[in-house]
Amino acid sequence: MPGAVVIGAGPGIGRSVARRFAAAGMPVALIARSRATVDAAAEAVEALGVRTARLPADVSDAAALRGALDAAAEALGPPDVVVYNAAVVRADRPGELDVRGHEHAWSVNVVGALTAAAHVAPELARRGGAFLVTGGMPEPKAEYVSLSLGKAGVRTLVELLHQEYGSRGLRVASVTVAGPVAPGTAFDPDEIAECYWQLHARPASGWQREVRYDGRPDRSGPAPGR
Repeated sequence: MPGAVVIGAGPGIGRSVARRFAAAGMPVALIARSRATVDAAAEAVEALGVRTARLPADVSDAAALRGALDAAAEALGPPDVVVYNAAVVRADRPGELDVRGHEHAWSVNVVGALTAAAHVAPELARRGGAFLVTGGMPEPKAEYVSLSLGKAGVRTLVELLHQEYGSRGLRVASVTVAGPVAPGTAFDPDEIAECYWQLHARPASGWQREVRYDGRPDRSGPAPGR
């Protein structure tokens, strides 16, 4: 079965998304900045009996990210879905974060997604695959300036990718998470992960470029593995 790539496979949404695709029998390539994070995610996924590729890479390093994506395809074959979940989540009010801090946040929250999408989009489009991005901050908040800017950038990036690659067959979308992610709450990462599966399983005729998760999971779509 064609596989998935999860970029930003840390604890929370990334690991839960990886497990959700693995539950459908898909091999999963896991990309995160640290080896420890990648290994922890891989152990959780491999427990479901699927193959994984463990690929540490800093998404703010374009060459390293592209190299990890190439390694994922070499190890598991061309993916059918790539999920970009990497983000810098921090509280900062207007003027509190210096230029270097904003540049780093933007490089992870937006530019890394662009780098990944541009690298995988031609092959994904040929296969009718999906590029999914974790969105958030449906309304900007002054106490989260860099994150608000980044998630607004993600929303725009999805539209730009659709304009460039949509007619070629790429399905691109963001999952806008409208609250703080925490296990056992309305924003449990396992429940949020279901949105990514539902998007991937949705036919092109019913595609949406933004799905909002507001704490009420929708499990009306295809069953696991279908």
